[in-house]
Amino acid sequence: MAAMFAIGVPVSQAQRAFETDGAVGLEPKALVTARRHMIVTANPHATEAGLAVLRAGGSATDAAIAAQLVLNLVEPQSSGIGGGGFLVHWNASAKRFNSYDGRETAPRQIQPNVFLMPDGRPRGFWEVVNSGESVGVPGLVAMLARAHAAHGKIPWRELFQPAIELAESGFAVSKRLNGLLAERGVEHFSTTARSYFFDETRKPRAVGENLANPAYAKVLRRIAEEGPVALHKGAVAQSIVDAVRSGGHGRPGTLSPDDLAEYAAIERPVVCGAYRRYRICGMGPPSSGGLATVMTLGLLAPHGLGVTPMQPAAIHLIAQAQRLAYADRDRWVADPDRVKVPAGLTAPEYLSGRGRLIVQGKAPGRAEPGLPPGSSEKRAGSDATTEIAGTTHLSVVDAAGNAVALTSTIEAGFGSGLMAEGFLLNNQLTDFSFRTHDADGRPIANAPEPGKRPRSSMAPTIVLDPSGRLFAVLGSPGGSRIPLYVMKSLIGLIDWKLDAQSAADLPNFGSRNGPLEIEKDLGGALLPLQMKALGHEVRQDQMTSGTHIIVVRPGRRLEGGADPRREGVALGD
Repeated sequence: MAAMFAIGVPVSQAQRAFETDGAVGLEPKALVTARRHMIVTANPHATEAGLAVLRAGGSATDAAIAAQLVLNLVEPQSSGIGGGGFLVHWNASAKRFNSYDGRETAPRQIQPNVFLMPDGRPRGFWEVVNSGESVGVPGLVAMLARAHAAHGKIPWRELFQPAIELAESGFAVSKRLNGLLAERGVEHFSTTARSYFFDETRKPRAVGENLANPAYAKVLRRIAEEGPVALHKGAVAQSIVDAVRSGGHGRPGTLSPDDLAEYAAIERPVVCGAYRRYRICGMGPPSSGGLATVMTLGLLAPHGLGVTPMQPAAIHLIAQAQRLAYADRDRWVADPDRVKVPAGLTAPEYLSGRGRLIVQGKAPGRAEPGLPPGSSEKRAGSDATTEIAGTTHLSVVDAAGNAVALTSTIEAGFGSGLMAEGFLLNNQLTDFSFRTHDADGRPIANAPEPGKRPRSSMAPTIVLDPSGRLFAVLGSPGGSRIPLYVMKSLIGLIDWKLDAQSAADLPNFGSRNGPLEIEKDLGGALLPLQMKALGHEVRQDQMTSGTHIIVVRPGRRLEGGADPRREGVALGD
């Protein structure tokens, strides 16, 4: 098929991203503006593919699909058709939200104690990651197909063409991809993946080397013609099963052809809450991201955060609210089809009561979970889940004002390291709690079960302004820190009146009900001292977000902000 879309990233933007935005360091990025449509993704090739679809009259969903398929190729460490994701959609004419769950599921043969040693202690985290036991049933393609059936304008098969052509012709390996391959090491990968990502001397593919993936192109052609069935049944499905059951470089998993054939993406209700008269809407369980964001902002609503960004008094309040939200998130949130998630977590009366624990003086330390309406102390145990950052996010607004926030993942960087038919497989099952019960013998909500979806922290978010008009589309990668990055950006946009790029640029900070984490080298030398004086245990760390933001200003002026910590760009017309 001839290319329907004209591809050609402006050289200045693409070259700058590839040459300067690698695995280390930051490159300041300018605010991008547009009037008609806009897309922001983690890689120039993907942003360009989405923009081409928008220029051809495609919807926000169409552009998101085309961009996501390219991301699988050029940012394979973060997401792809061997993984899953969540998509939140805003229909401008109907003024309606839809959200889609493409989270991976556990195989039907999984055992609850799969990640425990015979003596009951958890196995090593990376031991499990690097094995077939970590791989869940991929859900991304099924989710994209379901969203396209509801919101697509351009035929499904045509959206695959940009990724197919780039996979066949190849792309230049970026500094970031090269650096992350070196950091992870050849031992993380199965034999097939090693031969793709590393040369014969076991060194990562060099920066600037042209890397083609004809196997991925072949799979995309089949999915383009047949839909998700091409991935979930037949030869491709069997290749996935074979890779998982071989174990590759670790213990084999139990994934079966029936597990793949029975997978279904689910439409879920969005989670929404009010903040400063704005309406914040995101993904509900099995993701905890939307709940954690809405709860934190609800707890902060009675407090003023000032107009100057990053003041200690504001961070003091934000961190306390986050601790309360994370305490509840860890205790109560899991797959809603298997665990009853309390409906009262975002109830104003519950948040009002929890909010009384926020103090102006010294920080009170670690928060205990509350008892929201509909919960029971006997029902859920203290959580024991570990989440690793290895995700991507893209934001789109189309000419009709429809919007998509899509966060997708294969969990850890490069997932399980197992490869089937040119794409990496996820290690999403390590997002379950390895322990099934806590020290008091109570069952943990996020423990493994057959067919269950592991809890996520992904937080694709869409915001309406006080008049009910689209205001912002955003999200980020970052494992269990994702809600912190999204909250920081929302507070930057709403309280501190920043533009989209400035909100993405803000130093990262927050608390996951532990130390107050402040981004190393960006928080400054004074801020950690000020926060310690307020009673916070402070930890400085590399907090590599990938927050991609679109803001809609009066007169339909679109602002795009791409996180300077990654190689993405915003483009629009």
